[in-house]
Amino acid sequence: MKRREFICLLGGAALARPLPAHAQQSGRVRRIGALMGIAASDPEAQLRVKAFEAGLRELGWEEGRNLRIEYRWAPDPDQLRSQAAELVTMAPDLILAHSTPVLAALRRESTTLPMVFVQVTDPVGSGMVPNLARPGGNVTGFTSFEFAIGGKWLETLKQIAPAIARVAIIFNPQTAPYAPEFLRPIEAAAPSFAVKSIAAPASDAAGIAQAVDAFARTPNGGLIVLPDVTTVNHRDLIIALAARHRLPAVYPYRFYAVSGGLLSYGADTADIFRRVAAYVDRILKGAKPAELPVQAPTKFEMVINLNAAKALGLTVPPKLLALADEVIE
Repeated sequence: MKRREFICLLGGAALARPLPAHAQQSGRVRRIGALMGIAASDPEAQLRVKAFEAGLRELGWEEGRNLRIEYRWAPDPDQLRSQAAELVTMAPDLILAHSTPVLAALRRESTTLPMVFVQVTDPVGSGMVPNLARPGGNVTGFTSFEFAIGGKWLETLKQIAPAIARVAIIFNPQTAPYAPEFLRPIEAAAPSFAVKSIAAPASDAAGIAQAVDAFARTPNGGLIVLPDVTTVNHRDLIIALAARHRLPAVYPYRFYAVSGGLLSYGADTADIFRRVAAYVDRILKGAKPAELPVQAPTKFEMVINLNAAKALGLTVPPKLLALADEVIE
């Protein structure tokens, strides 16, 4: 299998710089609060937690010995405010914020507690940091995507399903306010692939089902699912709808393909969560979030589910198979 690594141009050296000699780990137990925009029972949530904690152990931090982590889970947007307030009231040494809505909720509660975000797609556009190089304030972290990947999603979908003439882009405007930034490159690329792109916003499970059902009434359609906590939390529904209506779909994360989706192309989430531990380590040892550049993904992965392709009557081109990091048979 072939793995492509994209090198982050901005702040890549920040993780490797040695700490000053005086910034050593103290003997006291440090406390981290972590607010996750996903259900605790979700297998993907546990994989992310394991990657994060493995990264911490590699740096000398161990739960129950010199570290205590308080996790809170908020897959329902209505839970965010109370969970964010609870964590801030606990006054931990640092808070890990997973997803754009989670970070927004935490920022409303505190502008002083150190925060490291993960899988926040557009921290500058959403007003969380003024710029990527020097985020300032109490927040820094790791983004998940460059918006230009939208054109790549469309190109890859057309490669695996050449007959598509229409593509619906699924997202929740409330939890993915950055969606227009993905739509622009998709719309720009669409004419060159003889495809019409159609935005399909939906805020909940019923809305997603309604949008996909309506779109599927016209033939030769496909789906692009944007990175968004709403689409993540309803991924089983989206995958089932795509199968029922025989809609080829491209997804932003590996776990969609593992769960039965046709094709995924996006950042390696386990790698991102493992890398987050380095920033947590630096801040616990005295570094300031304001001085740590926001990091971009360094590993991307393509996963193709041949079972899903067979069910859709698709033959995956050999060139696409050769590019895949993982093929599910």
